[in-house]
This record gives sequence, C-alpha cells and structure tokens, in this order.
Amino acid sequence: MNAFLSYGAQFGRQLISVAVIALSLFLLVRAAPGDITDYYAARGDYDATALAALRTDLGLDQSSIIQFQRWLTHAAQGDFGESMRYGSPVSSMLAEALPHTLRLAALSLAFGLALGIGLAILALACPRLRLHTLIEGLNIWSIAVPSFCLGVLGILIFSIWLKWLPIRGQMLLPVIILGLDVAGQIGKPLYEELKEMTRAGFVRTARAKGLSTWRITWRHILPNCLSHVIALSGVILGGLVGGALTMEALFAHPGLGGLTLEAIRSRDYPVIQIAVMVLAAFVVLVNLTAAALQRWADPRLTRRTA
Repeated sequence: MNAFLSYGAQFGRQLISVAVIALSLFLLVRAAPGDITDYYAARGDYDATALAALRTDLGLDQSSIIQFQRWLTHAAQGDFGESMRYGSPVSSMLAEALPHTLRLAALSLAFGLALGIGLAILALACPRLRLHTLIEGLNIWSIAVPSFCLGVLGILIFSIWLKWLPIRGQMLLPVIILGLDVAGQIGKPLYEELKEMTRAGFVRTARAKGLSTWRITWRHILPNCLSHVIALSGVILGGLVGGALTMEALFAHPGLGGLTLEAIRSRDYPVIQIAVMVLAAFVVLVNLTAAALQRWADPRLTRRTA
C-alpha cells in the first residue's frame, strides 16, 4: 500500500512539473518579440489593416494570461486548437508527425542498447579482448561529440562525397549516430556495475562449481544488474527524443522535429505549445514506466519504499 502511495505521489509531482512547463513555455514563447503576423508581414501577404484584424481573430491582442486560460480550457477538453500558419487541427498534425519520431527513437535505443550491453558483457566475459578500451572510447564519444555535428559530417561524407545515401528522409545514419550515443552512455556504467557484481558471494559460489565465465556473466551477473539497465534506459530514452528531433531537422524527416522547427520559424504558437508538451509528457511517462519496471525487476526497491 505504501509503495502504491509513493508511486501515486511521484505521478502527482510529475504532473505538476508538466503543468509548470506548460505555463513557462506559454509565457516564454510570447515574451519573444513578434508573432505569426510578422511572418506574414515579411512575406508581404497582408497590409497593416489585415494584419491587425488577423491578430484580433487569433486572439493575439489579448494578454498572455488570458490566452493561456483560454488555451488551457480547450486543451482540458482535448482541443489543442488549429495551426496559425496552416489552419489545420494541431492534434491531426501531431498524430501524423509523432509516429516518425517514436520510430526513430525506438530504433536508435534498440541499436544502442544491443551494442552497449553486448560490449559490456563481452568485456567482462572475455577480458583478453580488451573491449573495455572501446567502451571507454564510446563513453567519451557520447559526452564530447554533439550528435548534430556527427549528422553534418555523415551527410558530408556519405551523401555528398561518396553519394551512398540520400540526404533527405534516410534512416540509417540517424539511427547509427543516436545509437552510438546511447551505447556510450550505457556501456561504461553497466560494465562498471558488472565488474562490481563479480565480487558478490553468489559469483564466487558459481565459480567454485566450475561454471564458465560466460555462463556466470550471462545467467547470474546480468540478471542482477537488470534494474540498473532499466534505470539507465529510462534516463537515456528521455533525452533521446531530443536527439531524434535534431536528426529529423537535419535529415528532413517528417517527424516532430521538423514540425517544431517550422512552427518556431513562423511563431506558430499552438504547434510549439503542444509539441513541447508532448515531449514533457513523454519524459514523464518514461520515468514512471522505468520506476515501475525497476520495482518489478528488483523487489527489494519495493520493500525499501514500503
């Protein structure tokens, strides 16, 4: 019961965080000079009178607080408004773009986890291969090298110089770049955790029974580090969506990244608001799911909170 209450309290705190993000974002995007009418003015589509009428029709002549109250009222009813630029429902634009972003994030996470976990296991089970050096290199890579710079370099080499891959819409380079970043983030901490687990009593007992290093690592050590892997994956996935947005904008994917970038350029407030809100809600969902999976994988965590 106490564990359930603790989980509920965590959920409540996360919801408050999302609400604070919503209000802060709403005020910040309107604090910047200009709005959607400046975008149309730069294109020469409207004269001054038409622009003033457009601002009134869009409610941009009202205070930010009133605009937020109106947006929040409609959002609570599932109505996120229409795009100021395209006139399309924001919910339909989001439904079209979000699957592309989730697919890119999922593929990158799967590739990164497979590479990072595989290298950590092999480095522990086969120390003669000295794979810990590769793990260290990947970890430094993920910290020091921005994924956007790697994306530009990948386009320059594989799309412009070698002409092996198209620039627009391809999935291979973004998945590899983001996956290497994930592998670097998870490989080193997991390898250190696995090494620490080798000092446990049950590992010494398994060795005394004559079990091979590979079997001890795979059957005994790794399952005991599962909660650690889940915790790392939750943190990484939360940040991975942001990296996916960068790759989408760079490789012209029709996902949430391109949609958000175009909305920022044209000051399309409803699209910016819901795009960032979806990202915040996704991070909340990932954190809650990771916490629940950790308790499932390691019941000791439940007993500690009870």
